[in-house]
Amino acid sequence: MFSAEITLKRLINIKLFKKQYMPSSTISAKIEESVLQGINKVNCTSSLDINEPSLNSPVPIFRILNDTGDISSNCKSIIIPENNDLIKMYKSMVLLSIMDKILYESQRQGRISFYMTNEGEEAAQIGSAAGLHVNDLVYGQYREAGVLLFRGYTPEEFMNQCFGNVDDLGKGKQMPVHYGSKNHNFVTISSPLTTQLPQAVGSAYSFKRLKINRCTIVYFGEGAASEGDAHAAFNFASTLDCPIIFFCRNNGYAISTPANEQYRGDGIVSHGSGYGIATIRVDGNDILAVYNAIIKAREYVMNNTRPLILEAMTYRRGHHSTSDDSTAYRSKDEIKEWSNKNPITRFKRLLEKNNLWNDQNEVEYANETKKQLMQSFTIASKKNKPNWREMFNDVYHEIPDNLLEQMNSLEDHISKYSDHYPKE
Repeated sequence: MFSAEITLKRLINIKLFKKQYMPSSTISAKIEESVLQGINKVNCTSSLDINEPSLNSPVPIFRILNDTGDISSNCKSIIIPENNDLIKMYKSMVLLSIMDKILYESQRQGRISFYMTNEGEEAAQIGSAAGLHVNDLVYGQYREAGVLLFRGYTPEEFMNQCFGNVDDLGKGKQMPVHYGSKNHNFVTISSPLTTQLPQAVGSAYSFKRLKINRCTIVYFGEGAASEGDAHAAFNFASTLDCPIIFFCRNNGYAISTPANEQYRGDGIVSHGSGYGIATIRVDGNDILAVYNAIIKAREYVMNNTRPLILEAMTYRRGHHSTSDDSTAYRSKDEIKEWSNKNPITRFKRLLEKNNLWNDQNEVEYANETKKQLMQSFTIASKKNKPNWREMFNDVYHEIPDNLLEQMNSLEDHISKYSDHYPKE
């Protein structure tokens, strides 16, 4: 049956429904109007063709810096941060890299229970953080430590969280790397994959309703985009016109599943057209490209009150986590090849060519940073754990009877077997 005949029957049924049940309803009029608009938006054709996605050209990747640290001569109207800001961005990348090594080794030594490195994705994190406003709300997945670091979250706070000690803002209730800071507009990370996307849309919708100059950015991996929550979030953000940036770190692997087995289409930006969402694809190992892309993305979502999907093409050089051995599903040669495309090295070459950094600066900063991080690590490792009663707090305004009963029972147990528990 031709689409015109189907539409005509629908209109007749709508009119019959209106006459029998809603003779004066404005709702039925809106339904009829919606159907007509759906027809008028699309041109008709007498040619029956299949739209084959594989024949479409892939979305190009925006890049400013090449592997040798030179700015492309074809770049136009790009924003280069001030020299002090460039140095801050570089130092943040180096600090994040050194902190990763210390905390990763500490897990291997059994001093903390879990860790996830950011190796290979430093530019995507620091570049995006530098392009945002400090009051923009951030929802992370689990590889966004650099965003929080750039906003001023201190190494001491990172260490406290990973050790779950008495000064941990989360009071020891979260796994390591599940950071969060109200002061830095960074929503606490949670373990369930992709749940942060629809939550972030809700926050963006509230900013729209309040008419305040804030947007939301939500980070996720390409694997998370296969979860149902991602598609619900895309659809809600589009239909509700929310000022939100969906920042996808496409790092090549969803744990052990390579991207070519994870999805068939042209990456994550291909979801944009289906949901009516604007898109940008950027080289995630090029910090200046990410920085410029975020500035443009933020300008778009704020000026148009519309969502945008930004896909940063990068590579996860480390294991997925300390529970993973990536050499079981990828070759060492592949990892070595990507090591030559280190985003820190690429950015360093740019700074050196502009006389903003040199080998002496590198050695001095690396040594001093490692020294300070080790001091923070030692202090955090020696701090007491939170009081055991904290496990019963912060869920209910008033602790219900069943939890009070459990707390009293645990207190009796600890008193009875006090020799088996820390005194403080």
